[in-house]
Amino acid sequence: MIQQQLRQLLPEWDVDPHAALALLGGSAAALVVWKWLGKRQIQKKMEEARRTRDEGMKKMVKVVQKFREQIPSVQTDAILSLPLLELTARLQEGSLSPRTVLYTYLEKALEVTQQTNCLRHFIPECEEQLQEIQRRREKGLLYGIPISIKDHIGHKGHLLTCGLVQCLGTLAQEDSVLVKVLKRQGAIPFAMTNVSQSLFSYDCSNPIFGQTLNPFNSQKTPGGSSGGEGALIAGGGSILGIGSDVGGSIRLPSSFCGLCGLKPTTERLSWSGMTGPVDGILAVPCALGPMARDVDSLALCMKALLCEEMFWLDPTVPPIPFDEEVYSSSGPLRIGYYDTDGYFPLPPCMRRAVQETRGALQAAGHQLVPFSPPRIHYVMTELFLKTFFADGGHAWLDVFTGNIVDPSLKPQVNCCKIPRLVKKLLALILKPVFPRLADYLSALSGMGSVKEMWNHHHQLEAYRTEFITRWRELQLDVVLCPVLGPAFTTGYPGKLLTAISSTMLYNVLNFPAGVVPVSKVTEADEEELKLYRGYCDDPWDRMLKQAVAGAVGLPVAVQCVALPWREELCLRFMKEVETLSREKKAA
Repeated sequence: MIQQQLRQLLPEWDVDPHAALALLGGSAAALVVWKWLGKRQIQKKMEEARRTRDEGMKKMVKVVQKFREQIPSVQTDAILSLPLLELTARLQEGSLSPRTVLYTYLEKALEVTQQTNCLRHFIPECEEQLQEIQRRREKGLLYGIPISIKDHIGHKGHLLTCGLVQCLGTLAQEDSVLVKVLKRQGAIPFAMTNVSQSLFSYDCSNPIFGQTLNPFNSQKTPGGSSGGEGALIAGGGSILGIGSDVGGSIRLPSSFCGLCGLKPTTERLSWSGMTGPVDGILAVPCALGPMARDVDSLALCMKALLCEEMFWLDPTVPPIPFDEEVYSSSGPLRIGYYDTDGYFPLPPCMRRAVQETRGALQAAGHQLVPFSPPRIHYVMTELFLKTFFADGGHAWLDVFTGNIVDPSLKPQVNCCKIPRLVKKLLALILKPVFPRLADYLSALSGMGSVKEMWNHHHQLEAYRTEFITRWRELQLDVVLCPVLGPAFTTGYPGKLLTAISSTMLYNVLNFPAGVVPVSKVTEADEEELKLYRGYCDDPWDRMLKQAVAGAVGLPVAVQCVALPWREELCLRFMKEVETLSREKKAA
């Protein structure tokens, strides 16, 4: 049959059909072999990266064992229990040595990563940095503090992978500005932490280094994309970490892991020396910020970073030092609040946290004012999603070398792969029965022209103006609102991208926003969850219910927000919430 077809296709050439058939078969076989070799090469790269990580871990184990043999009497638990401010004071006065603190945290980090798979790589140069700070006459604000950094924050001689195969061959040629400033302030970067593949997920899993788990429940994710930081700090293996946030990637791990985390105004800290899977997306910018166990730690980190060294190394950062007077102020605040954004209602425990915190703030003398964020459905689909999928997702899909996609991302990737016309058609069909999915598919279709993109940028600015106008009309200082939580079961974040509406809003606005843990999930919360219906009672609402089930005892947090460039006021508000929460627990 095939030979007859070949004779019909090639009637004018004297071609042996058997030879043509053999050539076609050989070509097909060659293509299969070529694809197999490509995939094998990718597998080798991933295996090499894992082997390098494991060898680094083994070296650290030996280093810690050697230290233990030299100084067997170290009071590990006592050191690990010290808050950052107290640990800093002990290091500055000399009652604790940087060497003892570093190896204590290295040992604990090894233990935590065995449980959670939170580390991507140890930084062996931490021992050189230890020697360097001990030679200096001046001690910086973070003298002797071991610090962990997210995978894509540049450290000289180390990979910036973003969980992607295509990034495995490139080493950072120098430290990022942030790492340079941290080192100048006496900090010791000692570990790089795991992330979600491409950084565009609030799970924490990638095909190279695997799934990171929540230290409080191994069935749950620590959040993402800064999930490695969340798991390591919550597990006690780091006292201070640096993450990044483009839709909630600092705040969601902080919420899921019971930490404090701050997303500053993007331009407040230098982005120089960082990398991302798709560069050049400026309409909704990414921000770097600290994660820690308490608010004072975040404030100290910001104070250390906002120094002349950073302003000199990166002149694009406004030279605004940390305003200690604002952070330390104690006057009553006028606080806007809401417990739902009208788009993706959160589980009962998260709304309870806002209401209880509102009551505590009011009892403490602050003025609470109801506030309603405008048009969140529009913000999610037309402003946030269209920014990242302006080209229909093609640039994002291109980063998955060899089509190696983590299972947690497959729902998003599969949606992006649908042809634009089919997305538009599906959106029309689904609109009457599943409006949120319809609008999601429409947003993933991207933009059709440069003019449309310019109009999109104008819409972003118009919305920011609208939001600030509403804020000013109510004469607000800050806003109290919910954050997504409690921790999701692993695998669910990829199916519920738009559930991040509570955090993505403040990326679109470029407002400083922080998360503070205030409670834990109770049995009563779990019972109330059974009655949860959401707004639409659609598959997403039902899936959210499944994602957060079985969370009794896990952290519950709230979100605190201020206007751009008012990080100190945001932190001061977070500190107030933290203090009231601790007083309630102690009562």
